Amino acid sequence: MPPPSRVSPALTAEHELFRAQVRRFVDERVRPHADAWERAGFVPREVLRAMGALGMLGIRYPERFGGSALDSISSAILAEELGRSTYGGFAITVLVHTDMASPHLANAGSDAQLARWMPGVIAGETVCAVAITEPDAGSDVAGIRTRASRAGDAAAGGDPSDWILDGRKLYITNGVHAELTFVAARTDRQAKGSRGISIFAVEKGTPGFTVGRTLDKHGWRSSDTAELLLDGVRVPAAQMIGEENRGFYAVMKNFQNERLVLGAMAVGEAQAALALTLQYVTQRQAFGGPLWDKPAIRQRLAMLAARVEAARSFVYHVAWLDASGLECVREVSMLKSLCGELVNDVTYDCLQFHGGFGYMHGTAIERMVRDARVHPIGGGATEVMLEEVAKRMV
Repeated sequence: MPPPSRVSPALTAEHELFRAQVRRFVDERVRPHADAWERAGFVPREVLRAMGALGMLGIRYPERFGGSALDSISSAILAEELGRSTYGGFAITVLVHTDMASPHLANAGSDAQLARWMPGVIAGETVCAVAITEPDAGSDVAGIRTRASRAGDAAAGGDPSDWILDGRKLYITNGVHAELTFVAARTDRQAKGSRGISIFAVEKGTPGFTVGRTLDKHGWRSSDTAELLLDGVRVPAAQMIGEENRGFYAVMKNFQNERLVLGAMAVGEAQAALALTLQYVTQRQAFGGPLWDKPAIRQRLAMLAARVEAARSFVYHVAWLDASGLECVREVSMLKSLCGELVNDVTYDCLQFHGGFGYMHGTAIERMVRDARVHPIGGGATEVMLEEVAKRMV
């Protein structure tokens, strides 16, 4: 970890203490066991509960629920250190819970909703997912088709103000095992595009809410990912999160936080890949000496290290902008596209310098290359992010 004098002035001693805590947890509780999680296809719930007990799952949430009321710089630290674990599936399991799903509750939940769910979210007892993506709606959130209709009767003793949800969600991280899922559905069928979408909190076990498939992915193997089916799912009106027909704007608002932490996670992964590769090339003997003696290799690694250091500085600049309440859609979009592409450049070259060893299943760098590939796709494709930047250039 860089000493405090070598990091952004936005990072305080409190931030660095938090970094040390997360790094220690990763070293002691994640790395020794995460290969088994990769094989199992999910992160055990006791790991998340352990993080909750240490205060890592509520860093941005109110103290009255057990949170720490910290800032977006702390979220960037968490994401960077989880990325440095070298296990992208573990990292995204945590970050979807802390920074992509549960913020819908924190940002727009009523007092009753917060009291009902937030303590369990912070403790790691109520793990969250967010269900927005559909077969025909990924980065195009306005294209979702899942619908929500008023029940309109008292069938089976139900309240006529209940909502009935029908639809299909795809590529949902934490979708298999989550206790609470925030589902985007169209509540006004006459409205077009971004209008008429609302967010509902749907609990695991709700009749009609099922896992259609557990998805088998190229990377992020320890992250459980699901197709979710909603067939006549009856949800009380009290489980709508925020205002009716304003869900699209809630999703867009939280995309800022999501994209910031994905950028920080990618930078952490890139740092770890460089560290692994430096260790390898200084020990691997070829052509009469260590690979590090070859100028082409050490110069390429030096340039990658410079790019990663620049990206890391940008992460904390953007986190500072967000923590200061400044508008930063342009910078967040830059960061997401930059870091998503960078981590692929870094891991590609790092695998190359590992030679045939790096191509073998079971090596960290091979896993990291697979995990990195999703960064230019998830949370907003690079092309979509660059359009957001371009719109703000003129």
